Amino acid sequence: MLKFISFGSGSSGNCYYLFTETDGLLIDVGVGIRTLRKHFKDYGLNLSHVRRILITHDHADHIKSVGSISYDMHLPVFATAAVHKGIDRNYCVQRKVGTELRHILEPGVTVQMGDFTVTPFSVPHDSSDNVGYFIETGDANFCVITDAGCVTDEMAQYIGRAQHLVIEANHDLEMLEHGPYPQHLKVRIHSKTGHLSNVDCAEAIACNMSEDLRHVWLCHLSEENNHPELARKTVESILRSYGVVAGKDFALEVLKRTMPTGIFELG
Repeated sequence: MLKFISFGSGSSGNCYYLFTETDGLLIDVGVGIRTLRKHFKDYGLNLSHVRRILITHDHADHIKSVGSISYDMHLPVFATAAVHKGIDRNYCVQRKVGTELRHILEPGVTVQMGDFTVTPFSVPHDSSDNVGYFIETGDANFCVITDAGCVTDEMAQYIGRAQHLVIEANHDLEMLEHGPYPQHLKVRIHSKTGHLSNVDCAEAIACNMSEDLRHVWLCHLSEENNHPELARKTVESILRSYGVVAGKDFALEVLKRTMPTGIFELG
């Protein structure tokens, strides 16, 4: 049985856990170690069950604790070469990942990691590098796409294969345009290397999903430029215009920014 829990999704810290009865993957470690340990305990999870860490990109809200937890638990960290270099440069990462625990991934190259078959793929963002992950185990698969400025043809292919999809719905465009951010930051967020809006997210799903899609979680919502209910309603409305009914064709949920979701059983 494949299971999933989000421990945080947003600029305050991102961390997802994907696990089976015998193996576990952390995807990004942007929350503090003490917080992570507490969450594992609260949900009856064993931190020693984690075997590997996957990193999407080198922004602080995704990597803050990666060196510390890797060191404490002697966990290998998988990322592209550029992301590993970015982690080294990031002053927010106080303890760096040990050389012996660094493993290099290449977009498009599939790697077997215990129970999981993992394929990283390129995602456009203004970090040193950024990847999404398509992860398979048994008859189930899981895809995560976060911090994406736009949806490429390659990303669309993985959305089309996904049974369980975590995808960014960062901002409402009107809230962003009329919000408190300085103009240069608004331009950055709305750029092709920035973040997906609610509308971008909905169209990415509607135009690329297959009948195999079972569950979608909207991730990395902006605190200042979005709201969970607004994101959900916008995505639902656009999907409906394509003849897709969220809640019927697949489950749709919004990941909490700073709180765990509870454990989802994915089959």
